[in-house]
Amino acid sequence: MSRLLLRRLPSRAFVCARPAQSVRAYASTSPVSQFNWEDPLGSKKLLSEEELAISETAERYCQERLLPRVLQAYRDEHYDPKILEEMGELGLLGATINGYGCAGVSDVAGALITRAVERVDSGYRSSMSVQSSLVMGAIHEFGSAEQKEKYLPDMAKGKVIGAFGLTEPNHGSDPGSMEAVAREHPQKEGYYSLNGSKTWITNSPIADVLVVWAKLADTGKIRGFLVDRRQCPAGTLETPAIKNKTGLRASITGMIHLEDCPVPKENMFPEVEGLKGPFTCLNSARYGIALGVMGALEDCIDRARTYALERKQFKGNPLAKYQLIQKKLADAATDAAYGTLAAIQVGRLKGQGKATPEMISMIKRQNCDRALHNARVLQEIFGGNAVSDEYMIGRHVANLYVTQTYEGQSDIHSLILGRAITGIQAFV
Repeated sequence: MSRLLLRRLPSRAFVCARPAQSVRAYASTSPVSQFNWEDPLGSKKLLSEEELAISETAERYCQERLLPRVLQAYRDEHYDPKILEEMGELGLLGATINGYGCAGVSDVAGALITRAVERVDSGYRSSMSVQSSLVMGAIHEFGSAEQKEKYLPDMAKGKVIGAFGLTEPNHGSDPGSMEAVAREHPQKEGYYSLNGSKTWITNSPIADVLVVWAKLADTGKIRGFLVDRRQCPAGTLETPAIKNKTGLRASITGMIHLEDCPVPKENMFPEVEGLKGPFTCLNSARYGIALGVMGALEDCIDRARTYALERKQFKGNPLAKYQLIQKKLADAATDAAYGTLAAIQVGRLKGQGKATPEMISMIKRQNCDRALHNARVLQEIFGGNAVSDEYMIGRHVANLYVTQTYEGQSDIHSLILGRAITGIQAFV
């Protein structure tokens, strides 16, 4: 485990789940353990000691440092870049990467970090995922030795912030039709000139380095470029923020506008071409999302359960007494438990090099869809109070709609799975 993670590890007395009630009364007659509604299928038993410790470290940081400020951040549509530095100090950024100051933990451990962050807010997780999976992951997977040494150590510390430019105003689910283009710079030898726009780019307004995918003008091949803001003359790179969002308001989202932006040829990824590059990065990020959204759903369950136990209606009875309320909680807890087990299984296969993109499509689609559906249903338990942001659940619902949409909208993942099942391409 990373020395950073070990050094800041909390005592094992810190556990996210509430202590289980005593089962002494049953000890003499039954060997069965008590049901734990917060971990219904015992997913923690599938984790190593190191993974449990990493999860606890991330949970403690998120609950103690992120949760107290998320409500105001969401209201103000404000993201504090220092959050990435805080995560970097704990070794949470690029956690699955070996070397360069990164923790080098398992894929499952990395996803447990995203679950802890998304339990607080999907926007915070989005910013971390872009930094870790999409940008650091791209550099580590496809970058030259010089590129890795130049960027990864400071990105692991959160001192250099990254953004990932693939989606365009006219091309979201069809990245192969991108219009961004790179051609030999007419005036600067050894440089490319980049032109084009990207949109819905997390971190772009505050990013120091942007991974931009563009087509080479002479071959039409898609290549990846590291656009370093410090190397861009005035007027060649603009990254305006997209404001007035209804979801992910606690993260910062923007565009990337490139106008004859000079990029040194050594800033192009040396080997990878085509959509293999961005899709490889997206698969890693999608895996993290699949377990991350379970954290958001688990927080919704916890809040809805607490509210149902405390809210009295109809002759002073708690809402939790009524069958419709219990069914909502049972459905949500079941989907969260199943989704967590599926994500852990795929994470194990991913770590062994045996996970297919279709597996990741399946859990990303299923977990995002079920998290959104159940969060909306649990919101009904709060009645009119759900409208107040102080109850938090409405924020999760708005955020989870976005997670179901980005990095492959659920219908697109359905078509990916359908193609794998039938052998027939349905995209065109």
